[in-house]
Amino acid sequence: MTLFNEFKLGNTILSNRIVMAPMTRSRAPQDIATEQVALHYAQRATAGLIVSEGTPISREGQGYLFNPGIYTPEQIKGWKLVTDSVRSVGGRMFAQIWHVGRVSHTSIQIDGKAPVSATSKQAQGAVAFGYGEDGEPGFVSTSVPRPLTTEEVSRVIDDFAQAAQNAIDAGFDGVEIHGANGYLLEQFLNPLVNDRTDQYGAGNLQDRLRFVFDVVDAACDRIGADRIGIRISPYGQLFDMPLYPEIDETYSALCAGMRERGIAYVHVMDQTHFFMAGESSAAQEQALRELLKHCKAELGNTALILAGDMTRERADALLEENLIDLAAFGQPFIGNPDLVARLKQGWPLTTPDRDSYYGGDARGYIDYSPYRA
Repeated sequence: MTLFNEFKLGNTILSNRIVMAPMTRSRAPQDIATEQVALHYAQRATAGLIVSEGTPISREGQGYLFNPGIYTPEQIKGWKLVTDSVRSVGGRMFAQIWHVGRVSHTSIQIDGKAPVSATSKQAQGAVAFGYGEDGEPGFVSTSVPRPLTTEEVSRVIDDFAQAAQNAIDAGFDGVEIHGANGYLLEQFLNPLVNDRTDQYGAGNLQDRLRFVFDVVDAACDRIGADRIGIRISPYGQLFDMPLYPEIDETYSALCAGMRERGIAYVHVMDQTHFFMAGESSAAQEQALRELLKHCKAELGNTALILAGDMTRERADALLEENLIDLAAFGQPFIGNPDLVARLKQGWPLTTPDRDSYYGGDARGYIDYSPYRA
């Protein structure tokens, strides 16, 4: 078993086990994917699977300007150009469907309303990408959210299901539900953030998991479990997500629930370096292996993807130990559209230009060259 073998993900055959991880690039001025976005993904379509940048399921779910959404006919049409381009060169692509919850700003919301969340607690120290007081786009401190009513939670679940259907209509092979990095699903999961008292509250594990399971069930009902993935970030502390004692129990139960539902995959974002910042890299790696071992045992036939500081050597080792099924690469894909060939041949990697990661034009987006000896 190597990185370059075929892999069956749900009912989708991937040409290799390399995944292009989702990466926000803010290149959609009207929040609609453009020809430039289509070219960017088509250039990287030798990945076994591409997971799109996070695509908001609604205007309410948006926390960053210039991100292509998936809730209007124009946005669906924009994404169709992307998936047609990727498929024309043999690629496979899932849409990462996304609601940021409280990691937003009133300047992005309709009529300047407050962002919504599981809670009214503001994400301290977190930023969104909205409009400042001068009317110019830039990073702004997140606004104080308001908690969703129980009835509104049902509406957001429907928004996820509709986004899943929209993704299929746009030609995607499936969807990855964004349950990581401190966004809406994790705001329900974390008992130190979730302070609700309804059936989605933090009083017990079942209630904390209910929103995640309801979202997954609604998407499965709409497009089929074999077309569904979910991204999680156990131990993540992005956007004011405090660590809590029940983390292992929470994610064990979540993974077991995904196995029962028979979804295609669970995508783990490695954030062990957050909760083990003072530890050696060897200790961090060991903690990650224990986490993966635990997830793998719970997942059964549901595939496991790992992202975060991935290298060819690390991917090979984790595959060899059967700790993962697919390896996701993020930043290496920015500067290396031909990353699969470079990894296979041992060619050197181009270091991407960090200054052009977010926003801007073609520079640092579609102008990286394939390897030439």
